[in-house]
Amino acid sequence: ALLKLLSGLDPDRADGSVKSEDQAGELGQHLSGPRLGIGMDSCVIPLRHGGLSLVQTTDFFYPLVEDPYMMGRIACANVLSDLYAMGITECDNMLMLLSVSQKMNEKDRERVMPLMMRGFRDAAEEGGTSVTGGQTVVNPWIIVGGVASVVCQPNEFIMPDGAVPGDVLVLTKPLGTQVAVNAHQWLDQPEKWNRIKLVVTKEEVKEAYQEAMFSMATLNRTAAHLMHKYQAHAATDVTGFGLLGHANNLAAQQKHEVAFVIHNLPIIAKMSAISKAGGNLFKLLQGRSAETSGGLLVCLPREQAAKFCSEMKSLSSAAGGTSNGAWIIGIVEKGERCARIIEKPRIIEVPPRGSQAANQEISASSPDPSSTLS
Repeated sequence: ALLKLLSGLDPDRADGSVKSEDQAGELGQHLSGPRLGIGMDSCVIPLRHGGLSLVQTTDFFYPLVEDPYMMGRIACANVLSDLYAMGITECDNMLMLLSVSQKMNEKDRERVMPLMMRGFRDAAEEGGTSVTGGQTVVNPWIIVGGVASVVCQPNEFIMPDGAVPGDVLVLTKPLGTQVAVNAHQWLDQPEKWNRIKLVVTKEEVKEAYQEAMFSMATLNRTAAHLMHKYQAHAATDVTGFGLLGHANNLAAQQKHEVAFVIHNLPIIAKMSAISKAGGNLFKLLQGRSAETSGGLLVCLPREQAAKFCSEMKSLSSAAGGTSNGAWIIGIVEKGERCARIIEKPRIIEVPPRGSQAANQEISASSPDPSSTLS
């Protein structure tokens, strides 16, 4: 539905008409190179100078974790993931979009918002870029997000349309962040907690929440680097439409007639059990559960996929455990540019790295130890 609303912004108009030959010729006279617009993670716009392209994305959402510093980091990681999904590892500039709630008193506003802004800025610096401006407004709700922009040569990005039959699907972060965040909120809501307490302990919920927060705040930059090394054919990041929604969207963009078939679902431990106990509220096992700052779904040549996953794991270990690695979750076969999950997918329970590991990672950069993971 959202894509239909945006279709009027396409160069080929929503009413089916297209630009005239004169208009198309005028546009193409100085602008050559791949172009990407409505429907994918970023826009790719050929520039007038030297075969360069502008790649740009914007994203924002409402807070979903209690730590404002971590929320800022998650928001920045989420914006940058749209660039990383195209194999872009450098960002020239970021803008921050921030909405301050009119319901907050002055004391809370002065404590919370600077921490959120600092988290966003620190994540941008980790990604090798900086925040040079943005827009701040007062609103009924807190909103945080941003704009990421980079000027690239064609060899610096991977167009998300080259999947071929025989490719393998790889996912670089576990699923289940929405379930973990909601389950953590249910600890203080007896009616909802009673629905899941037979399948999970309070400690397991806290560990899963911590894992989700840590995962969401992790940049997908390493995966973007490895996409080039292992000749990735296409990728997208998994966010609000869930794994299956984004897989379908990516499949629809392919030049070849292919279908994505998903066999494995790596999920934060206990989240599949919670989803079932909660009456399938999140549709996690159907691939419809929303993710925030999720992993990259990457189409790789079959002979490269295991190497990609192995190096993701080794680089994570070398960096102190900043990622769980990556998982082969499916295949690309001939089809009608769609995606599906098999009837009984294999659930890969991904154990949380635990509060100790998460605290060690974040404590070095967090400006306020009391506001980090506990």
